[in-house]
Formats: sequence, structure tokens, C-alpha cells
Amino acid sequence: MSQMRKDILTGSWVIMAETNTVRPSDFQFTRFLRETMFCPFCETNEAATPPEVFAIRNPGSSPNGPGWSVRVVSNSNPLLRIEGELGRRAEGFHDLMNGVGAHEIIVETPRHDRSLHELEVHELSDVIRAYVARIIDLEGDKRMRYVLIFKNHGEGAGAHTISHSISQLMALAVTPRSLKTKLMVARDYFALKERCIYCDVLQQELKGRRLIAENADFVAFAPFASRFPFEMGVFPKSHSSAFSRISPGQIENLARILRDVLQKLDHTLGGPPYNLSLQDRPFLRPRAGYWNTIEDDFHWHLQILPQIVRVTGFEWASWFFYNPVPPEIAAQCLSP
Repeated sequence: MSQMRKDILTGSWVIMAETNTVRPSDFQFTRFLRETMFCPFCETNEAATPPEVFAIRNPGSSPNGPGWSVRVVSNSNPLLRIEGELGRRAEGFHDLMNGVGAHEIIVETPRHDRSLHELEVHELSDVIRAYVARIIDLEGDKRMRYVLIFKNHGEGAGAHTISHSISQLMALAVTPRSLKTKLMVARDYFALKERCIYCDVLQQELKGRRLIAENADFVAFAPFASRFPFEMGVFPKSHSSAFSRISPGQIENLARILRDVLQKLDHTLGGPPYNLSLQDRPFLRPRAGYWNTIEDDFHWHLQILPQIVRVTGFEWASWFFYNPVPPEIAAQCLSP
């Protein structure tokens, strides 16, 4: 019989198949294929993109030219633009504002033939440093409340037109509803128990059957109420609400565990499409104690969602996800 599992971090429910006969080879998907046509994100093609807003470069190299390891540029077709005022206003009972924000492309490597899991640890560390630098810079823009960093790998995850390895960043004037749900659950748990809900979950997962990988600073596990087969969360072991406070040593260990789990996905499932996102706290703008305990009750983390099954009409209509692979089985497959 199937199970219904409640996600303690969001309050949502997942229908979980009860099976131990699932094999990674049971899932079919289109493997990520790299286009060989002209690519604006390859080294020496810098003039084909907007000017860089940040880059990690070799000493002596010039901006907007070769010699970089990570390069950040504005999206040439942005969903939100940095220029202008928010212009918050009403239309009857409805709220609206101008499409002000930031939409940036983080080019993870100069090489067209490398994916994130194929980078060396020092190269992946540079990608993480670029994330941190852009969050710190955008926090200074008082119009912004949240920075979302995400990666779509493969066509099934939304990378329809870009085959170069990139992440994307969006700075938003509002906090996404999905994150706000997590924040409110964490706040209520802390008010009741005076403990971080994420730290409590970590203490349990470090001893359990859903553990996938760990090192001195980070742990990766399959969440108890995973919505997707082989879903993973990557958490710092020590409490921290803000990703931008990560230390240099932690950056290297985050690069190591992220490379490790993405390689496990690639080797076990054969290169599935996936979505990766940073779940960070919003900027602490003064709003009458809006998130009074957020430094103590929230714990930043990475979320990795392989896209190897289709979301059905039932799931969209009810927001009850069905997962045919229990996380205990997924963890066993990923960490033999």
C-alpha cells in the first residue's frame, strides 16, 4: 500500500509508492546534448553577451575578454529589469508593480564541453564565490527583498535553448511564496520549541537511511517527503540562515559535496535533467519585526530536483505530488 508523508518543512503532503523493486534503469529521459553551433557563453565570444557585471579572472586579463573562470552577465532577454522604480499600486482589489528586478546569467565555465559535475573542485568553488558576490552586491539595492539562484540542467528541466553550463540569478522585490511558507513554518516551530526545525531534521537524517553523502561541513540526504524521485537536499551542518556568510573553507567543502552528489546522479541515472536551487533567507529589510527570529529559525540549503517523471494533472490540481521512488530506496541507489 502507498503512504502519505507530510513534509515537516512546508506542511505539504506527498503520496509515496511503497516499493523496493525500482531500478534507476526504469526511468527514460532525453540525455543532455550539447549544441555545437556558435555559443555566446564560450571564451573568446564575450562580445556576443551584455557586458559582464562580475567575473573571476586570471591576473592581467581584461574585462569582457578571455581569461576568466566564471563570468556573470545580464540576461539579454530578462524577465525583470534593473532599471526603474517599483511603482507599487492597486488595481481595484488587486496589487501590481513594475517588473523591476535583476536577471543574470552565471557562466560556470569557459568550456562548452563541461557540465557542473565535471568541473574540478577549485572551479566549482569559483562558481560558489560568484553566487556569494552577486548576492552581497544585490543586497545593497533597497528595492530587492530576495535573490533566487537556480540551475536548469537538460531539456526536461527547462534548458531548451542553452547547452553551455550556466546558472541563473533573479533578484526579486518580493519573497517567493514557496519560500515564505518555509519561513513561516520555521518561525512557528522556533516559537514553540526554541530550536531550529532544520537543525532538528539534520540530527535525525545524519543517523538515518536517507543519507547520501557528507563531509566536515555539509550533508546531503533524500528528504522524508521527497516530491520527486532521487530528490536531494544539501545542508550546512552548522546553523546558518544566510548563504552569503559561508566561509572560504566551507566553500570548498560545498563544492566537494555538490560535485559528489551530482556525479552520483549522473553515474546512477545516466545524466538526468535536474533543477538546482539555493533556498536562502530574504534580505532583512526593516518591516516591524516581520522576521524577528529568522537568524535563529531558518537554515539555508540547496535543493536538487531530478526531472525524470512527468507532473500530472492530479498533482497540479491538488499540489499532492506522487513519488514512485521512496527516499530510502533513492538514497540506497545513490550511495551503494
